[in-house]
Amino acid sequence: MRHFRLLVVGNGVSAYGSYLNLVALNVFIYEVTDSALAAGLFMAVRLMTSVVSGFVSGRLVSAYDRKRLMVGADLTQCVAMVALLIAPGGGRAGLLYVLAVVTGFCSTLSGVALRSSIPEIVGPELRVRANSLLATGRSLAMIAGFASAGVVVAQLGYVAAISLDAASFAVSASVLMSLPIRTKAEKVASAARGAQVPEGKQRGASGEGKAKNLGALILLRAAPVLAVMIAVRAADGLGSSSHNVALPVYSSALDPSHPATFVSQFWATWAIGNIVMQQICGRWTGRDGRQGPGERAFAIGACVMSAAFIVVFAGLPTGVAVAAALVAGMADGLTEIAYVSRLQAAPDEQRGRLFGLSASVENTGFGLGMLVSGALLDRFTPLQVVGLLHGLAIALCLGMFVVLVRYGRTGGGAVPAVGASSADGAAPTAGTSAEGAAPPAGPSVESEAR
Repeated sequence: MRHFRLLVVGNGVSAYGSYLNLVALNVFIYEVTDSALAAGLFMAVRLMTSVVSGFVSGRLVSAYDRKRLMVGADLTQCVAMVALLIAPGGGRAGLLYVLAVVTGFCSTLSGVALRSSIPEIVGPELRVRANSLLATGRSLAMIAGFASAGVVVAQLGYVAAISLDAASFAVSASVLMSLPIRTKAEKVASAARGAQVPEGKQRGASGEGKAKNLGALILLRAAPVLAVMIAVRAADGLGSSSHNVALPVYSSALDPSHPATFVSQFWATWAIGNIVMQQICGRWTGRDGRQGPGERAFAIGACVMSAAFIVVFAGLPTGVAVAAALVAGMADGLTEIAYVSRLQAAPDEQRGRLFGLSASVENTGFGLGMLVSGALLDRFTPLQVVGLLHGLAIALCLGMFVVLVRYGRTGGGAVPAVGASSADGAAPTAGTSAEGAAPPAGPSVESEAR
């Protein structure tokens, strides 16, 4: 965990630069092109790249060293930012769309690689605590990035903001390179076993390996609850886009003279709730044999989160709406920890493709929701739009409860056991279920690299 905490710091620094530039680049694009359409197209290109790169990232992190991939992604983004700074004024407009592709691909690749590496870095038994630390670091970076963006751009200019982003990626890459961490399961045991198997059986084992490597879809067929969880995350993306689009409209209607007031109150309160819940999950897990939040906690949290977002737009007094934002933030933190930890319970060789699929699904849901929400808000109220899209997430969560009951679940997962290799390179031990509890004793699962 000592090495992982340093990794969290480096990741938080790069996240700060990304959130800072999320604001600065949008304004910069408008200033360079003098076109609102160009600014919207930049975000669309970046989002579409993230959707496509999810599938590609899953394959890459399954085949190559994840630490090197993360370092390469950070350095590539750093170089792209520097190229934008030194490019002549006339060439910056076209370079911005290249930057959208680079940042969309590299950020998705880095996220997939890091999340799938956590069980190998800290050990499966500490993955919930590690996820909590990572999510908290990124939440704090989001607050700092958004809060300082206006000041940095106004006082220091776009060059300073873009330079800070480039420097943040360089810091993250330096931290990763300096850490002696292992990000993939060892293949020594499986290689030695293959050397002792007769030739005919080796061919059979090879066929089994190819079947395993077909990826996430086969795993989802064997784990219907996991498939439903990913579907719920897609619906969450739809809902999240609805309140992101509707929030400025609703805030302007509340106080036309100060349209940013409620938006600021909402996001500040949401962030506080999110961080508090992440810390609770991290500190609570592992004490007195307690396990992390599982599938039922995920379903309950997703229902509560969507319902709380709907309440925010119900026209209630500001105090009640802010309290609902706090609840939404806490529920969002719970579902994030439960979901990521659940996907990390998959075997190492399948985990990368699961996270790649998840990234593509979530980005698709969010992008589609942005289009749908924008179109619906021309005819309907924010409450109706948010209620419709978050209501879909609630309906899927209820469906997830049906699946849990049908398969006789108490919160465990229907994926093969994790290859629970220790962080120091010891041989894999017995796997863990998706809920985090140890299964009955049995043969261990030795995984290849994800």
